[in-house]
Amino acid sequence: MPTLNWIGKEKVINHHQDVPYKTLEPQYTFTNGKVSKAATSQNKIIHGDNLEALKSLLPEYEGKIKCIYIDPPYNTGNEGWVYNDNVSDPKLKKWLGQVVGKESEDLSRHDKWLCMMYPRLKLLHKLLADDGAIFISLDDNEQANLKLICDEIFGIGNFVGDIIWQHSIQGKNDAKKISLHHNHTFVYCKKDFQIGRLKRTDEHNKAYSNPDNDPNGKWRSGDVRSPNLRENLIYDIITPSGKKIKAPDIGWRWSKELIAKKIKTGEIIFNDDETKITRKIYLNQQQGRVVESIWFGKDVGTTRDANKLLKTIFDNDVPFDTPKPIELIERVLEISTDKNSIILDSFAGSGTTAHSILNLNQQDGGNRKFILVEMEDYANTITAERVKRVINGYGEGSKAIEGTGGDFTYYELGEPLFLDNGFLNEDIALDKILEYVWYSEAKTPFTKPKEDYLLGAKNDTAYYFYYQKDSITTLDESFLRSIKTKANQYIIYADNCLLDQSIMDKYNIVFKKIPRDITRF
Repeated sequence: MPTLNWIGKEKVINHHQDVPYKTLEPQYTFTNGKVSKAATSQNKIIHGDNLEALKSLLPEYEGKIKCIYIDPPYNTGNEGWVYNDNVSDPKLKKWLGQVVGKESEDLSRHDKWLCMMYPRLKLLHKLLADDGAIFISLDDNEQANLKLICDEIFGIGNFVGDIIWQHSIQGKNDAKKISLHHNHTFVYCKKDFQIGRLKRTDEHNKAYSNPDNDPNGKWRSGDVRSPNLRENLIYDIITPSGKKIKAPDIGWRWSKELIAKKIKTGEIIFNDDETKITRKIYLNQQQGRVVESIWFGKDVGTTRDANKLLKTIFDNDVPFDTPKPIELIERVLEISTDKNSIILDSFAGSGTTAHSILNLNQQDGGNRKFILVEMEDYANTITAERVKRVINGYGEGSKAIEGTGGDFTYYELGEPLFLDNGFLNEDIALDKILEYVWYSEAKTPFTKPKEDYLLGAKNDTAYYFYYQKDSITTLDESFLRSIKTKANQYIIYADNCLLDQSIMDKYNIVFKKIPRDITRF
């Protein structure tokens, strides 16, 4: 398989493992139309660097995200966008200097963009469910590069397709070369993804009728010839009156016996002089419609439509030039999620993804959950504010839109779990430390047991984290006598260990020193 190389790749290919694990600190919960400091929601809006935020989501969400939609910077080189669509941004320069080193001074803007995207895609791959899919929107600036690194990370066999979205309908006569009307959306899956079908409309059904009063209902004509060469299905068909219809060069769609059966049931019919044959495709047998690779603006909205909506929501004060329409994201969700799916957007922008999810939940009574990540300062004033207004309702007069209902919790990225010297950050809440250590061992979400120091049990192994913030802990016989959980093996974290090896062997005890032996993931 072809692979893409660029300056700095060797420094970022495993950088996702070096990203510091930071806690997520809830700031407020928006529920019932009001801000509250009470219980948190399953919907999350996170303000902070999305690379660090994705790392912080792993303990709870690894392998659980059904649909990921991202609209990353397109790397157009345009400056001044609120989307920060320029890889020369000072934040990125600083990050590249830290991760890539002096080589970053020689990077082209394409090198920088790839260095930025690669570790994020690695973490997104970890978060994606086995039956999930990721949708990545972008234009021609980086689509060729993105295809190659996605082939590398997700696997070339997991490429589902490239959806072309018509983002504008009106041409640009001032275009220097070709007036562009489209964006790409690459779709990749993990391994078990089954793409859904789209709803049928009256427009899609207008070709169906029932001129012969067929009891099976409306139908349209279909080809009886094979879609590809089938030499074993080349035979002549005898009509009811004894005429012969010569086999096409490509062969028939079905065997001689099956076609004879379909002629008897009336599913296959002849024209009046019995020189041609056709099959009936019944409307009641059509389960939705297959997803096509071109999505037209008239069906899923355009950038102009999205701008009009934002003006309505924000009373004409819209700092975004190219938001995505909610109809586009709703279609993504229609073909990739069910009513209980978790959806992630780590380049959240104006919050279109959450808006679309709330709309769908309102329409079908679903319980889809969203996680949005936005690194820019407008995460609260625009991203979260839009979601609040969608929940409450927005617009005035004839343009007023009823609220969808719903809730979310707004988070800031907290402090790193480990200090620069490798020690645990003791300012971090104990539950957050326990959640991290348990996930590093069991790769499952943490539920605090009632027994002191017990992290949990899995596969007949009990895990203990014997930690006290203000004192040194020692694994000794006294601590062993306090253990209540029965297991075939014990993994016990502590500051020190005074047990004889014979005792450890007798009870199958593995000692892990805090913080040295805590796995960094």
